[in-house]
Amino acid sequence: MSFLTFTENKIIIANSLNIKNANELLNFTYSKLSDFHYDKLIIDLSKLKSIDSAGVASLDEITESTSKKGILTEILNVPNNISKSIQTFSSLSIKTLPPTKPPTFFEKLGNRLIILLQDIRQFIFLTADTFYWGVAGLFTKKGQRKGEFVAQSILIGVNALPIIAIVSFLVGFILALQSAQQLRQFGANIFVVDLITLAMIAEMGPLMTAIVLAGRSGSAIASEIATMKISEEIDALKTMALNPIKYVVLPKFYAMTVCTPLLTIFADIIGIAGGFVIGITYLKLSPTAFINEMAKVMVLKDIITSMIKSLAFAWVIVLVGIYFGFRAKGGAEGVGKATTSSVVTAIFLVIVVDSVLGLIFY
Repeated sequence: MSFLTFTENKIIIANSLNIKNANELLNFTYSKLSDFHYDKLIIDLSKLKSIDSAGVASLDEITESTSKKGILTEILNVPNNISKSIQTFSSLSIKTLPPTKPPTFFEKLGNRLIILLQDIRQFIFLTADTFYWGVAGLFTKKGQRKGEFVAQSILIGVNALPIIAIVSFLVGFILALQSAQQLRQFGANIFVVDLITLAMIAEMGPLMTAIVLAGRSGSAIASEIATMKISEEIDALKTMALNPIKYVVLPKFYAMTVCTPLLTIFADIIGIAGGFVIGITYLKLSPTAFINEMAKVMVLKDIITSMIKSLAFAWVIVLVGIYFGFRAKGGAEGVGKATTSSVVTAIFLVIVVDSVLGLIFY
């Protein structure tokens, strides 16, 4: 305690105050405060030669402790070098910011609207870039991976055939079964063929194919690009003067554009086959009657409508996937969020686009 001297209401600190003896100062001061009868405690630093951050922290703690007891602490005779250290390390000079008010309802609403507008703007820019390079990429292969279109077509198209076949067959089967139960009461069994053919070609075939692709291929696109974004592979491509749109997105865009209409045709055929099973077993229709009625109902307009819908759905799925992939952040959790958002948004937009096209064509 040789560096401390106490007289009445004054503590004189000499030599140095550092991490080695800061605790001694605290213990010494608290022991004196137990029977302290003054309203002011004076700490004299005229003999102090050096101080570190721990010493400044001990002075701050004494000041705060005495203040709680109603005792004013005053530090006097501070040398210039000691004063600079206190100003640098003291936490008492830091002003506590008042708590911020929670945003109001209209502030939250406005903030969400601004974020929505920014998202729409970024999506439009990404769509424009994708279609621009999609057209330009047909005339030049520079910056594109060789053989990637075939690989993506296998992943998006060929590998999706089994699940689309099962879903389409069951949809056609159930549609025919449910409608047959009602139509056979009126002796209109043959009109089940009309219902299944029109429903599968104009509506259910493209829609079910798009929903399956949104959950299967759209999520794969979003997760792959999100992983590349988070692992900084996208930045590496830019560093090597490679356009990420041309190198990463175009093969997926081309594959989805080509494969979705083909898968839709496949889904239409398999769905009608599901209705065919019900027609010849449950309704006792002859195969010839079923095929003739199907050929009579099937018109070119419905086939063109189905192809246009499938193309629109394909572009929606791939654009939503790459959009959420490129905006992913936050590590593995960000990949999961991007994938989930991609699937939900793609399915929602597919249904919206289907409704709009339905109003246009019918």
